[in-house]
Amino acid sequence: MRNASIERKTAETDIKLTLELDGSGKAEIDSGVGFMDHMLTLFAKHGGFDLQLSCSGDTYVDDHHSTEDMGIALGQAFAKALGDKKGIFRYGDTTLPMDEALILTAVDISGRSFLGWDLPIPCMKVGTFDTELVQEFWTAFARSAGITMHVKEFAGVNAHHIIEGCFKSAARSLKKAVAIDPAAADQLPSTKGVL
Repeated sequence: MRNASIERKTAETDIKLTLELDGSGKAEIDSGVGFMDHMLTLFAKHGGFDLQLSCSGDTYVDDHHSTEDMGIALGQAFAKALGDKKGIFRYGDTTLPMDEALILTAVDISGRSFLGWDLPIPCMKVGTFDTELVQEFWTAFARSAGITMHVKEFAGVNAHHIIEGCFKSAARSLKKAVAIDPAAADQLPSTKGVL
């Protein structure tokens, strides 16, 4: 089983996270940030990942530290659960419609951290959540996971739909990338011999 447990405690957040890559999409999320609970629950469902996450953070300041640190912890969990990365497909992409929004994500589990971001969000808040934190989350995730990730919005008007489309698309892209290729289950998908 490809799984990982991460505990991350700072002066700003206290996070406990467990991830099962080959799960069934079950999620138990208590992040202290309601919008992120929703996003991470659907991320787990659409990726087929089992995800448990609890976060106690300084949300009396704002949601920034909790959101960014959850991205760090989730990225660390992906890196740990993937281990030596033998047999994975490595690449995945999904163009996903969410009502009027159309979002593309593409990932390469390369060992090289990069986030290409072209996701204009038309308002600064969804409820009480600062929409600029979506980019902070995925930046932290890509850096900690050692993943190259591109996110592109082709269409979108509603901020909630755009962000939800991003999380669903990312989940489905990652599901493809972490899947085991039965034709090369004992091989590393790189001519360099290392990822």
